[in-house]
Amino acid sequence: MLYAIIGEDVDESLAARQSVRPEHLARLEALRDEGRLVLAGPFPAVDGVDPGDAGFSGSLIVAEFDSLEQARAWANDDPYVGAGVYAQVSVRPFKKVLP
Repeated sequence: MLYAIIGEDVDESLAARQSVRPEHLARLEALRDEGRLVLAGPFPAVDGVDPGDAGFSGSLIVAEFDSLEQARAWANDDPYVGAGVYAQVSVRPFKKVLP
């Protein structure tokens, strides 16, 4: 089943994000390589593709897991959680309709 993982950043998270971004991306690439990643990306803190020093306000990951518990465990092990980037992470079942 698909799950949406939504991480909401703490204020001024950019430096912490950058410090563990390679590890964060490696985990996403592993999901992609397993054919389980639908999409992933950050929410710019301002209305623009490159937010610059404004950074990001959070992230969205949609991926396939065997259960809600497995999706939550994967989300809780994210390097952004350990580095204090996220103030909160929610994991919810997701039903893809389009495309």
